[in-house]
Amino acid sequence: METFAIECPLENEYFTTVRLTTGGVCSLAGLDVDISEDCKVCVTESLLILKRNGYARAKIEYAIEKGLSCKVCGVGTAQKAEDSVEDEISRALLSALVNEVEYVENECGKVKQIAFKTE
Repeated sequence: METFAIECPLENEYFTTVRLTTGGVCSLAGLDVDISEDCKVCVTESLLILKRNGYARAKIEYAIEKGLSCKVCGVGTAQKAEDSVEDEISRALLSALVNEVEYVENECGKVKQIAFKTE
């Protein structure tokens, strides 16, 4: 199993870099273009969920083994979180695009980690 991780601020300016990185990791995993695009959307939506849930930074961990596993984690303590219907839309997208998705919540009931896998 090969692993790769990056950490970045949850600011929109960094999302393009994360999407490009995700595309590169998908290429290393031998995933086709359609699945790679789905993974990029899932990573971006995961970052947006964490941002709306009050995190200022995120760590993205990739693991290549029979497909791609990805874990997107909020770093530090969540600050003021927004209540947003957009989280429901992001969750629906994730569920539609990947085989498995798991959410871990913090003590305040806000999402602090999203993990998904594609094959």
